Amino acid sequence: MIEAITSRIQIFDYTKLRQWSKLISVTGFTQALIQIVGLVCGIMVIRVLPPSEYALYTLANTMLGTMIVLADGGIATAAMSQGAKVWKESDKLGSVIVAGLRLRKIFAGISLPISLGILLFLLIHHGASWLLAFLILLSIVPTFYMLLHAGILEISPKLQQDIIQLQRIKVVTNIGRFLILSITIFTFPFAVIGLLAVSIPQIWANSRYKKISSKYADLNQEIDPVIQKNILKMVWRLLPEAIYYCLSGQIAIWLISVFGSTNGVAQAGALSRLSIVLGFFSILFANLVAPRFARLPNLSKLLLVRYLQIQLALVVLCTAITGMVWLFSNQILWVLGGHYKGLNTELVLMVVGSCLNLLYGASFLLGTYRSWIINPVVFISISVISTITAIFALDVSSLKSIIILNIAVTSIEFLMLSIFNILKILRVNDSDICD
Repeated sequence: MIEAITSRIQIFDYTKLRQWSKLISVTGFTQALIQIVGLVCGIMVIRVLPPSEYALYTLANTMLGTMIVLADGGIATAAMSQGAKVWKESDKLGSVIVAGLRLRKIFAGISLPISLGILLFLLIHHGASWLLAFLILLSIVPTFYMLLHAGILEISPKLQQDIIQLQRIKVVTNIGRFLILSITIFTFPFAVIGLLAVSIPQIWANSRYKKISSKYADLNQEIDPVIQKNILKMVWRLLPEAIYYCLSGQIAIWLISVFGSTNGVAQAGALSRLSIVLGFFSILFANLVAPRFARLPNLSKLLLVRYLQIQLALVVLCTAITGMVWLFSNQILWVLGGHYKGLNTELVLMVVGSCLNLLYGASFLLGTYRSWIINPVVFISISVISTITAIFALDVSSLKSIIILNIAVTSIEFLMLSIFNILKILRVNDSDICD
């Protein structure tokens, strides 16, 4: 009997290991291809555009990310949390997706004019003509609306772990962007061209996302008032943190754009583009690890072990990446071009900050996917106090000082979130088992 049980356990473990190895290898390869193409596109834009033009491109890209965060306000996270409870039921999952899409449209209508107004001011502040500024504004609106829907439509395939289909769409989308950039940006080296290259392939991607989402969720469902209420309840708790994230998440760009020079904005943007390498791991995490953690049963010991294992693996990964960047900083800066030579220290510090953002983002997803939301008043208050203290202590017109400020604040935020998640795990009621 004992031998039979042991044999079954060994077979089960081997099967699960083989499944994970296959999933990680396939998705890892395709995600690596996605990130390589994305990195090549980024390097192409950096090397072709002069620093003055690339600074405008950086401001527009940063504001685009801010617009998406504000239009979401935690809706995608709340929808993922609600969807994880009904992921096996097509009709209920469809109601979650439909409610998420509707709420995002409402939030977008509020955030869009505010964000565009701020971007217009920053573009003019850094020397853009009124005509160029308005062209840049017009170029990011299509991309904004395309990305607005993509985040919600990816929820059902992520919960079903149909990751390969998602990866294929992203590969084709990035290759499409690369081809458009290759054809246009060398002839027309302007920020507007680089921004438009994102929106055109995304139109095709959204149609594919909708098709694959329809396999698992009935998107013809009417909006369920109960589901929408549950999503909104979670959103109202996440929204203050989302707004704060818009200000703090890109604090290096915001501070250097206000207090620094146009060249400093270009340098910050160029160095931050290298964090796309870490995007490989953050996307793998969001696609493979976080949804599975969301589906784990409410067993405190199991959740604690998995949480600590995940965090330890990420710390080891980030340490290795930082060490590699430090060793090859000269070679990496050579890739960016002569305009960014000599920024070795800033490069290493930027990677440290990006690694901390990866750890923070992982903790955020692990918690919110299980509906653990830290009190925004406490979180934001401590973060703001830390930021203000660092601003007075450092020279915010210096790129190096601003990156150090970002590292200090993100470290405190990551520590707060980790402690909160562990306390929530320890308080889990083992008798309350999830599906």
